[in-house]
Amino acid sequence: MSEETRKLDEGGAERPAEAAPAALRRRLAARRLLRAETFYVAGLAAYSVLALLAYHYAYFGWDLRAARAVQSIDLPGWFEFMYWTSWPGNGWTPHVLAFVTALLFFTRGRQSEAAALSLSAGGGALITRAFKMLVGRPRPSAELVGFAYANNELSFPSGHVTFYVCYFGFLFFVAFALLPRDSWRRRVALALAALPVLLVGLSRVTLRAHWPSDVAGAYLLSGVWLAFSLEMYRRWKKHATVERATSAAD
Repeated sequence: MSEETRKLDEGGAERPAEAAPAALRRRLAARRLLRAETFYVAGLAAYSVLALLAYHYAYFGWDLRAARAVQSIDLPGWFEFMYWTSWPGNGWTPHVLAFVTALLFFTRGRQSEAAALSLSAGGGALITRAFKMLVGRPRPSAELVGFAYANNELSFPSGHVTFYVCYFGFLFFVAFALLPRDSWRRRVALALAALPVLLVGLSRVTLRAHWPSDVAGAYLLSGVWLAFSLEMYRRWKKHATVERATSAAD
């Protein structure tokens, strides 16, 4: 059989030379989908168990031990540093940050980034509020942790942690995807986006705002929601790229 015959038969059937790479891409896509589904299910299962326990218990024994260990850190300026670490998540600040950042993306022609950031940060806030009301767990009391946090809202899950993961976490992946590889701007952007996510959980426990299990629950919930938002971002980005290519061809 000639090379031309192998590539295209008279009936217009799919070319074997092109069918193999296409089949490989489909298998790889199916594996990625399976991994994503496994991650979603595992994350949601772990969060559901933790939320159910938080509904029945105001705190766990390991919560108290871990919280006291974190709160025993007595370095100069440590408490102030923890306060300013949490500041971007206070009051209306997270809403303003998310809105302004999405607006900047939109005005610079990054509609997919603007929409996905709104989904990630806005959806995360709504889901957190719903679970706070469902679980109804109180914040750590002064009798247990030395003094009470100024805000007496519900405790599980941590809204600050959810916002940081959904907002800064999304910016981390955008910087990773869009900025030039090995550039100093990319390194700086990745560090600035990652550090708040890594520090905010420690900050919330240090400030007596949450139990460690509140923080753990927020990381689980927001991690799953961020993964969903990034998947939607990938799809919107792919759709926008196809549309631009089609318009250019026309």
